[in-house]
Amino acid sequence: MARYVVDSSAMLHLLAHEIDVSEGVELVAPTLLRSQLLAVLHETVHAGEMEVDVARARLARFGGMKIRLLGDAVLRRRAWEVADQMRWASTFDAEYVALTQLQADAFVTVNAELRDSVQGLVPTAPIDDLHH
Repeated sequence: MARYVVDSSAMLHLLAHEIDVSEGVELVAPTLLRSQLLAVLHETVHAGEMEVDVARARLARFGGMKIRLLGDAVLRRRAWEVADQMRWASTFDAEYVALTQLQADAFVTVNAELRDSVQGLVPTAPIDDLHH
């Protein structure tokens, strides 16, 4: 079974396009994913770019998805190290990278800038690898 770390951009893509993850694919993410999704969807509704019922339906779909959310001390320590290594002030993206290093085969993001910045640090995969 292939294990992928997905960030909020990848999860939002899956939710927006109602894409089901293939059998044999396991999704993992840091626990912060839940809060990031909530924040992005709320901000989108607040800006008038999405109806509240659409945002809530996406949150409900996320709640029903099979994904392991992790956030132990080892992950937090490694994320700190990654943020230092990458010279990032924030540890948010570093949590996804650290989790990939610790427990996954590849990192999936639709954020091209982030994907490019982590080349050589962790394997990355296109979102199409999550569904065939």
